[in-house]
Amino acid sequence: MTVREFAVNGKVYLTTLLNEKSFHKQELAMLYKQRWTIELDFRSIKTNMGMEMLRCKTPDMVRKEIAIHLLAYNIIRGNLAQAASLHEKRPRELSFTTAVQLIIQASRQIVGMTGILLKNALQDLLKAMTSTVIGKQKPKSEPRAVKRRPKPFPLLTTPRNKDRSTL
Repeated sequence: MTVREFAVNGKVYLTTLLNEKSFHKQELAMLYKQRWTIELDFRSIKTNMGMEMLRCKTPDMVRKEIAIHLLAYNIIRGNLAQAASLHEKRPRELSFTTAVQLIIQASRQIVGMTGILLKNALQDLLKAMTSTVIGKQKPKSEPRAVKRRPKPFPLLTTPRNKDRSTL
């Protein structure tokens, strides 16, 4: 495989796009940065929406489960975008986790509301979503590591049938 190596701002990139005239290194570096943001967003969606472990068994139901998670994610992101535009903030500055917690809490309270009372409650909810601004976070003072396994059971390291025969 033939690859092209180039550096931009001290970072080294590798690509199979060999034509330097068609694919400028600054543009490729920007695309890599955008792709990294997308990868982080996918990881964030899986974590925040509880999608690390899907519960359905059939491919059709797994597709439906993913679709429902993405629908809920997009609804929450839409509310964050609306809150950001109303309060002159950027949507990326607002905490997704805080928005989820606020929506869950508010849904319990606004169930029976109608009319102007409901409208005011929804405006207050959008304002509350803008209260937690995220940005550049301080470096962690502790290493990112898990001290204990979440469950006291050992890992299954042999085929299940073989392990079952030892019982």
